[in-house]
Amino acid sequence: MKKETQIISSGRKKEFTHGVVNPVVQRASTVVFESVADMQHAVKNRANETLFYGRRGTTTHFAFQDAITQLENGAGCALYPCGAAAITQTILAFVKAGDHILMVDNAYEPTRDFCDKILVNMNVETTYYDPLIGAGIEDLIRDNTRILFLESPGSLTMEVQDVPTLTNIAHQHNMLVMLDNTWGNGFHYKPLDFGVDISIQAATKYIVGHSDVMLGVAVANEKHWDQLRENSYLLGQCISPDDAYLALRGLRTMPVRLKQHEENAIKVAKWLENHPLVDHIRHPAFESCPGHEFFKRDFSGSNGLFSFVMKQSNQNAITALLDGMHHFKMGFSWGGFESLITASLSVNHLRTATGWDKGALIRLHIGLEDIDDLLEDLELGLTRYQAKL
Repeated sequence: MKKETQIISSGRKKEFTHGVVNPVVQRASTVVFESVADMQHAVKNRANETLFYGRRGTTTHFAFQDAITQLENGAGCALYPCGAAAITQTILAFVKAGDHILMVDNAYEPTRDFCDKILVNMNVETTYYDPLIGAGIEDLIRDNTRILFLESPGSLTMEVQDVPTLTNIAHQHNMLVMLDNTWGNGFHYKPLDFGVDISIQAATKYIVGHSDVMLGVAVANEKHWDQLRENSYLLGQCISPDDAYLALRGLRTMPVRLKQHEENAIKVAKWLENHPLVDHIRHPAFESCPGHEFFKRDFSGSNGLFSFVMKQSNQNAITALLDGMHHFKMGFSWGGFESLITASLSVNHLRTATGWDKGALIRLHIGLEDIDDLLEDLELGLTRYQAKL
């Protein structure tokens, strides 16, 4: 079955749909049983798509978990109320006091904050590493290193990691490998196929696709699924069936949305690449993006999120650019139908292993608007930018 067909077909077992196209929205906290035997059966099978208690999920959740497990080629999918929860709770499911983890230096800011503000107080130490370190990661591994955490491409600066090399070395040292796959979305990149043990996504982004649900998912391989599932349950993680339903609905159209996001973003990035104010493009599909060779090797496509670096910058120029945008809205998320823009003079405050000696970084999410309108908006914005240099 081709992956586009799989996305349409997955999570649609008869016991989930009851004869209609979409799984029903089944809301429940308490599940009641007709006999002791029925209750004992539920207890025994509570981890296997059997109604047991609301926090374990309803048929709506089971349908969504089935679909995401198939999307990521995993053994099971745990659900969380947002992407940050998926990251932090997945890490917590596998660490203990005295452990050491290796965290990529370009990680999503809340991931870094979790390591620096929460894990440190639990006697779990974090070492940050260059996303392009490759085989050099072995020099940072200690006897107590438990987790290697990847994010590829990375937040903001978009470096693509050599995942097979990193996972092979980590597994030689009995380490667990996790990867934030929100950009890769499970359609264009399947980390478990490259040796990753757990693939994590903010389903808020391209899976939901409509900027109206907060949701996180983590898909584990067979070896680590039981521990992820049970520890996430003990940590109290669950989502509403309504959010699961909306995510399933978004998933069905994700391939066609991604195709348009990708097409629009490539056109915008090519236009920016030739702009006199722009130093270089940080889009994984472009040679100017660090790790581009790994993108070409491992990914089947891209999407709407990329960054670019300015040759000259100051805060007044950035403010003039952002304040006058019409179609590009300022916002911290991405992956929805709308175009977004953020900017920073530097990302040094988010780096400890690798510095940032380049210019201002502008991050765009290219939505589904007409491309000519977006280019006009950017052209006017960069004219305002230049006037303030």
